[in-house]
Amino acid sequence: MTLLLLLLVLLPLSLPAAQPIRVFVSALPQKHLVEQVGGDLVQVSAMVRPGYNPASYTPTPRQVAALTQADLFIRCGLPFEAAWMERIRATNPGMRLVDARDGLPLRKIEAHSHQHGDASEAAAHEALDPHIWTSPRLAKQMAAQIQVELSRLAPQHQAKFEHNYQRFAQQLEQLDREIKQQLSGLRSRRFMVFHPAWGYFADAYGLTQIAIEQEGKEPGARALTALIEQARAKQVRVIFVQPQFNRKTAQRLAAAIGGRVEPIDPLAENYIDNLRRVARLIAEANRR
Repeated sequence: MTLLLLLLVLLPLSLPAAQPIRVFVSALPQKHLVEQVGGDLVQVSAMVRPGYNPASYTPTPRQVAALTQADLFIRCGLPFEAAWMERIRATNPGMRLVDARDGLPLRKIEAHSHQHGDASEAAAHEALDPHIWTSPRLAKQMAAQIQVELSRLAPQHQAKFEHNYQRFAQQLEQLDREIKQQLSGLRSRRFMVFHPAWGYFADAYGLTQIAIEQEGKEPGARALTALIEQARAKQVRVIFVQPQFNRKTAQRLAAAIGGRVEPIDPLAENYIDNLRRVARLIAEANRR
């Protein structure tokens, strides 16, 4: 009898815990957004791993295997998706697939193109900038979409998802106010980038990004000379480069204009700190 009572007491401890919602996203900043809304109720993986080029990324066998168990995939328009989205769908037909761009005001990407994947897929979002999270205002809308999708998959936790979303939305609103204030009253509102990944950030705060990259390639000698003249005329003092791209051209350009090269990754997972750093670097360079 004592043994039976002991078993009854211990039995609840041996029951398996509820499985988290398994979510895949294309980019690491999206992972941060999902984790902020989902908390401990989600298990999130990003397809493009740190340091890899999203234009030519190939999912690993481990990622493909994990996709078979995923509940939700949130895409955002990174170039690798054009080549892989149909195969990702085929891997797990029951997985819910949503597009983070839905309902957002999209922009064209400057002086840049990729020729990857299916033509019909490319035509659907041709030359559109996928880096939507670089605007805190759009990130807030993305987080709202995430809250809806997670609540659809686990309606019993809707109140928690809504609470988490509201808390995160307040953080994004505060970030937006900080950046707006930091970037007010600048002598110049232009910055250079090797790869044009900061367009939504620039649009949000009245800035202009100037891309070094020409149609996805290093600029030739004539184009580089024109960029140097443009940078001097526009008083550009800072050039951002991603770790996924060669920085030699940016360093040559910076030396010619008396500016500096700053490594900044738009795909970084430390989302809020990363945007604060971008704003600080632009403000410092343009208040000289």
